[in-house]
Amino acid sequence: MYSQQDLNSAVAAGAISAEAADALRAHVAAQNDSVPADAEHFRLITGFNDVFVSIGVVILLIAMAAIGDAILASSNGPSPVAGALVAATAWLLAEFFTRKKRMALPSIILLLAFVGGVFLALVGLSTQIIGTDPSTAQETIGVLLVALAGLITATASWAHWKRFMVPITIAAGTAALAATVVALIVAAIGPNSDNVGDVVLAIVFVVGLAVFAFAMRWDMSDPARGTRRSDVAFWLHLLAAPMIAHPVFTLIGATDGSSFGPGAALAVLAVYVAFGLVALAVDRRALLVSALAYVLIALTLLFDRFGAVELSFALTALVIGSALLTLSAMWTPIRRAVVGAMPTTMTARLPATA
Repeated sequence: MYSQQDLNSAVAAGAISAEAADALRAHVAAQNDSVPADAEHFRLITGFNDVFVSIGVVILLIAMAAIGDAILASSNGPSPVAGALVAATAWLLAEFFTRKKRMALPSIILLLAFVGGVFLALVGLSTQIIGTDPSTAQETIGVLLVALAGLITATASWAHWKRFMVPITIAAGTAALAATVVALIVAAIGPNSDNVGDVVLAIVFVVGLAVFAFAMRWDMSDPARGTRRSDVAFWLHLLAAPMIAHPVFTLIGATDGSSFGPGAALAVLAVYVAFGLVALAVDRRALLVSALAYVLIALTLLFDRFGAVELSFALTALVIGSALLTLSAMWTPIRRAVVGAMPTTMTARLPATA
């Protein structure tokens, strides 16, 4: 099986012409009776060898973390040595499995291990500096050190992207920058402020919208979804979705079981429908997946209130499962109707509909 990235690489190397690559894409699309732009493809597994290698990679990284923890154990945070060893091992393994073998799933795991290792090493170093019983001033310094760790992690992600070009890297670096922004604002208002939780939720929501706009920039640069830019946008959408969904549903009260009533449940369903319209317009399903847990809670409560206590979970699963499968089967015609109702200036930059 050949990915879009493999075809683009073959064209760049002169192995096949651009016309031949386009003809192959059109032939495969015709065989599948689908349009690639509507299918939201991304490369994850090309064979069981990807799973086999991924298992070995995870085991080796766990071993390196254990060795690092044995070298320098930390009782008040992650071991900086463990994080550093995991990050270094992940980079070295990526030189073979990502740069030479171009294996998708191991590359994703190695990227996450590298970024996580760098961040945890820096956070572990920060906890060593702050100590076990920090004062209020030290807590602020600690939050600033977390912001610095996020900034350095974002820089490390950029270096990884320049070396290996793994699509999820941009999302990982963006997440690190988002953590930096949140930490800086928390440090400015004070970690122990009474309203710090509400402020963090508001910041996360605004940053989520910014990440969504960033994802759309990548998407609109490749409306045919035939290059690596589409894969980058996929992971950015996956990052933005929970950052947008969680603050919205928290504001409605979906995370507070004691005060969550039928009105809030109906509001959750209304917001989910709005998310669905956005997902159909941009042809990305991440928003629908991120908000799914809140809809399950809302429907279960509604069935409880209407007397179907014993069957509330079963009825909820039946409704949600049927709705998702119906939406999946009818995605293209429903999306065509949604996009058709939008202004032409907007639809020209969105992925094509079948």
